[in-house]
Amino acid sequence: MGRSFYKLLFAAPEVNPVNRKALSVPILNPFDRYGRVYFFSWLGFMVAFMSWYAFPPLLTVTIKQDLHMTQTQVANSNIVALLATLVIRFISGPLCDRFGPRWVFIGVLLSGAIPTAMAGLVTNPNGLIALRFFIGILGASFVPCQVWCTGFFDKSVIGTANSLAAGWGNAGGGITYFVMPAIFDSLVHARGLAPHQAWRVTYIIPFIIITSVALGMLFTCDDTPTGKWSERRLWVEEQKTGDISLEGGIVDVKSGARSENSSSPPSENMTPDVEKKALESPDTVDSETQVEEQAGYTKGEVVVAPTIKETMRVSFSLATFAVAAPYACSFGAELAINSILGAYYAQNFPSLGQTESGRWAAMFGLLNVVFRPIGGFISDVIYRHTNSVWGKKIWLVFLGVVMGAFQLAIGLSNPKSEDTMFGLSAGMAFFLEACNGANFAVVPHVHPFANGIVSGMVGAMGNLGGIIFAIIFRYSGSHYARSIWIIGVISIAVNLAVCWIRPIPKGQIGVR
Repeated sequence: MGRSFYKLLFAAPEVNPVNRKALSVPILNPFDRYGRVYFFSWLGFMVAFMSWYAFPPLLTVTIKQDLHMTQTQVANSNIVALLATLVIRFISGPLCDRFGPRWVFIGVLLSGAIPTAMAGLVTNPNGLIALRFFIGILGASFVPCQVWCTGFFDKSVIGTANSLAAGWGNAGGGITYFVMPAIFDSLVHARGLAPHQAWRVTYIIPFIIITSVALGMLFTCDDTPTGKWSERRLWVEEQKTGDISLEGGIVDVKSGARSENSSSPPSENMTPDVEKKALESPDTVDSETQVEEQAGYTKGEVVVAPTIKETMRVSFSLATFAVAAPYACSFGAELAINSILGAYYAQNFPSLGQTESGRWAAMFGLLNVVFRPIGGFISDVIYRHTNSVWGKKIWLVFLGVVMGAFQLAIGLSNPKSEDTMFGLSAGMAFFLEACNGANFAVVPHVHPFANGIVSGMVGAMGNLGGIIFAIIFRYSGSHYARSIWIIGVISIAVNLAVCWIRPIPKGQIGVR
């Protein structure tokens, strides 16, 4: 058991020779090429998320007072930040398919880092609203994060890989509630800066962190398992030589030799005697037949540069909508509830005060570290036992419906007991965040040749849901409970409405 645990967390993963993707996630091994991609995927998304949500912790009091902002202007700045992410997520999906997710990831991080560093130049509310629009670019980092992971990890473990990277990354939304006030307090109390100066200097720190992570991606990571993005089709050509996989490693069909290092490509050099024996073996005929059968599957997984017509067809297909709509409910609810949860706690439990209410609200985001990966992991387990994407789909719908039920419970009961409130909130967090993880366990199966487009569409719909739900909260005023049960009704209705749609388009190649 201990050795198996070590193998999963640290050892270089075995590689599926059909697509060159890892069959496990080396979570704690950034020295392995697959582990390094996983490491920078979650770290890049986390620091982006931290900066994306860096304003709310200081906006409540310090920035609001310094810039003389009204509550409406604060709400508008939150919505504008979500709107920017919505737009850039739509755009970043096709860009991932054309230029590769690593380059899009780097571009998004650097594009969002620059306006973050410019926070100190803001002098009025409108300037802050405009700045938060450009900082909202960082929220789009989720799309290349998921597309990059999908390119390096096999579909048998992609739910785990995607949900771990996204879950750990989402935790940045909770971490920022601790980090930004701590930096601000340090500058005020230890460095003697006035609050007017301190909050402006504080935003230099996220700029430095984001830029460092982007440079790490640039100089230490690969675009694909075969190297450059332009070389992503190489493995399809290599399959024509007859390389297949046997249990325990990579095997060359012609030589019959097992690779010593499962992370390295199989040898193309063979001695004439070995080649002759291999060709005489009846197993070789079966193996070559297997390779031919796998060729269509592998070809279907290769991402192609999208045309406008293909982009529209994939974006608005039923299969894409069937994963985008539930994500609009789950991630959209997470974004909207995150923004009001502290105020809701403070309203129902005035004794907690602003600081304590904020800390309890931050826990909702921090639970992503555990709950989102659980959703993806269970989805992978179901897939390995059923060998059907329908199993993943049913799990996704179940989570979405129960998530809505918890929202109904909170909204209709409006708990006045701390134990009841925090218990129901934790239950809602589990099903909501697990639903997010389960969703991106299904996404890689939908139009795999256009994974960037599908991921961008689904991610953007998550933000669209966040904007719609934020508007519900805005027009409900301080009646937070009413807004939450309305969101619950919408979530249940949407998940049931799309449950009948096939998870994989009929006739799609690359299905497994």
